[in-house]
Amino acid sequence: MAERITGHTELIGLMAYPIRHSSSPAMHNEAFAYLGLDYAYLAFEVDNSTLEDAVKGIRALKLVGSNVSMPNKTVVGKYLDKLSPAAELCGAVNTIVNENGVLTGHITDGIGYMQSLKDYDIDVIGKKMTIVGCGGAGTAIQIQAALDGVKEMSIFNVKDAFWDNAQETVNKINERTNCKATLYDLADLDALRREIADSYLLANATGMGMKPLEGKTWLPDTSYLRPDLIVTDTVYAPAKTKFLEMAEEVGCKRMNGFGMMLFQGAAAFKLWTGKEMPIEHMKEVLGIKYE
Repeated sequence: MAERITGHTELIGLMAYPIRHSSSPAMHNEAFAYLGLDYAYLAFEVDNSTLEDAVKGIRALKLVGSNVSMPNKTVVGKYLDKLSPAAELCGAVNTIVNENGVLTGHITDGIGYMQSLKDYDIDVIGKKMTIVGCGGAGTAIQIQAALDGVKEMSIFNVKDAFWDNAQETVNKINERTNCKATLYDLADLDALRREIADSYLLANATGMGMKPLEGKTWLPDTSYLRPDLIVTDTVYAPAKTKFLEMAEEVGCKRMNGFGMMLFQGAAAFKLWTGKEMPIEHMKEVLGIKYE
């Protein structure tokens, strides 16, 4: 790294909290080095309380852009100049591009999730999925899945600050796509069991399972699962969450969040550099395995 940092090196950031567990710096810096691009990618611990100042720093320091992760995805848009159509629809941003001081927010999480399914030979198009979590990542996945052709979607969330956003997402899906979406309270365990029972895929889009919630899951027990159900998690650190351990016990095909992390990163990489990320090289270097 030291040999390739120069006075001309362009900086890209990652703003989230917690963030030291992230594989994104290793992924992007390896891709820059592999392609001979004079960029560097650094992680910064930023939460909602310091987010506005951090965004001002992108302009002041002339960063190429930044990734944004929890808890900032649904908040950062108000500090930006423009939003992509997908980011506006989702109400969330995970990628900022700085074009001569004009900051545009994009969302690549949904693209990354759907591409990772395809890469792992999972075809949810025309089928039903149940997804838990309505934060930035969950909303992006729901919108993109509906746009891509998922037939039916059962969305579960606790009645927290994201509940109203979840209802808005359901309304957008039902009004603007051919997917039928329904919102349920995660406390309604009978509904959870019923909706999982006839779903092709069950997805966790919450932060449960990652620090500081390691070893935790919203799934009550393995009786909600069946061997032919596909189970996915957006968490990749740890690679095997409690949720995925339960799926393994039942014999479900399962996928952790590494693929989503890789492909959402590849989409952001192209926005910043105009280049395609070397996907197969990155899988090998990072040791990415889906389960």
